[in-house]
Amino acid sequence: MAFLKFTLLRLALVVAFFVACMYLGLGAILSAIVAAILAWCVTYLFFRSLRDEAGATLQRRFREGAPPRRNALEHDDAAAEDALDPRTSGDGARKDG
Repeated sequence: MAFLKFTLLRLALVVAFFVACMYLGLGAILSAIVAAILAWCVTYLFFRSLRDEAGATLQRRFREGAPPRRNALEHDDAAAEDALDPRTSGDGARKDG
């Protein structure tokens, strides 16, 4: 959730700075570049804890050996498949043999 918050904050800052630069008449390309740089600077200087949380979230998610994240639909599908296959136990593990 921290990654989503940080991403949305940075995106909102980019949009706000872009609109301000366009209002000042910098042009679209220069406004985009300035907006991206200013949004990075603001989040780097003033939102360290949120940035660190977002980084920690990504690190936990993509580290080697991390369990895959599954949503409710995937859990329901797995339960339905387990109910139809007599060689599986209730926890989704196959009984080979």
